[in-house]
Parts: sequence; structure tokens; C-alpha cells
Amino acid sequence: MTVETLMEIRNNPYFYSYLRENSSWYKALNRDINNLKLMEKEMKDYYKLNLTDKINDLSKRLTMINNIIDIMK
Repeated sequence: MTVETLMEIRNNPYFYSYLRENSSWYKALNRDINNLKLMEKEMKDYYKLNLTDKINDLSKRLTMINNIIDIMK
């Protein structure tokens, strides 16, 4: 792995913890640096960091707040 790749992984806590949990990525990243984008996509799916996941989470929170307000009436 290159130094730049290591710095990018260590600067992002999600990258770092995902790599620790899924050690098979060490081999893939050592073979080809372009696998970092694949790992990033998989990591975002795993930790639910995609835009659709964030929108769904916001929607659930708004629904919960709405239900609480309805109960208070």
C-alpha cells in the first residue's frame, strides 16, 4: 500500500474501522490501489452512509417527532 493510501485510511475513522473488521481488504489494497473506491462503496453500504440511507433516517425521525406531537395534543 502506498503512504497516501494509508494516510487516507487513517484519517477516516470509518475506513479504518471497516478495514480492521474486514481484513481481506488489506490484500486487495496491496494488489491494486483502485480497490479503495470499491472498499469505500462497500463501507458506505455497511455503515449506511449513503444519501438514501440518510434520507430514510431523517424520514423516520420526522415521523417519530410527528407521532410525539400528535400524542401531546
